Amino acid sequence: MRKTTKYVIGIGALALAATVLVAADHIDAPSSRGTTADIADFFAFEPTEGSDNTVFAVDVQSDVLPELAYGTFDEDVLTEINIDLDGDLVEDKVIQAIARDGRMYFFGPADPAQTGLDSQVLTAAALGDVEISGATPIVETTTDEVSLFAGPRQDPFFFDFFQFNAVISPEVDSAPGGFFPPDEAEDTFDGANTLSIVIEIPNSMLGTPTATNALGLTVYKTWATTNRKQ
Repeated sequence: MRKTTKYVIGIGALALAATVLVAADHIDAPSSRGTTADIADFFAFEPTEGSDNTVFAVDVQSDVLPELAYGTFDEDVLTEINIDLDGDLVEDKVIQAIARDGRMYFFGPADPAQTGLDSQVLTAAALGDVEISGATPIVETTTDEVSLFAGPRQDPFFFDFFQFNAVISPEVDSAPGGFFPPDEAEDTFDGANTLSIVIEIPNSMLGTPTATNALGLTVYKTWATTNRKQ
């Protein structure tokens, strides 16, 4: 899928020339797999029950085993959190994040310049920025009480990859007992990281949610995309 976009960012040393962006879904596009255009996980939740804030977390660059070196955020990749407020499955508000010179810059939430496959960095809606962390997490909180983070975090995915391969193997006796119970299964990705972009933001900045989930709770309809400069 292609996103054709021209954008210019003008915060201090943060500058981008007019470009074309390409969007990618997790593992669907071989050119993005294993890069920070490859979305591994997307979470949206209340930090505590009854909170007036929402946390959005986007994990990118998956399928990295513990013994392999981790990458860094690609400065040619724009990550976008899309929020639908009226139920038509079209984004009404967007939050954007893009890396420059060891920092992650955030924009929004704001009306998108255009919807669908096209994106444009919302330079007039600068939200804040944070140093991209290493092993010790760094969190910045803006004057609007928005908390920002970017850096490696433990992969949240629990998966016994090798037993899974044994179960699906055409060899009849490769896994006669099927999957292991939880106390015997091995988390293949234990110790592996994803690269995470996290924002905690007051709901008052997002607008009023209109969707209802399976538990009967009012929630935002939201999804994440990545866009690569061309």
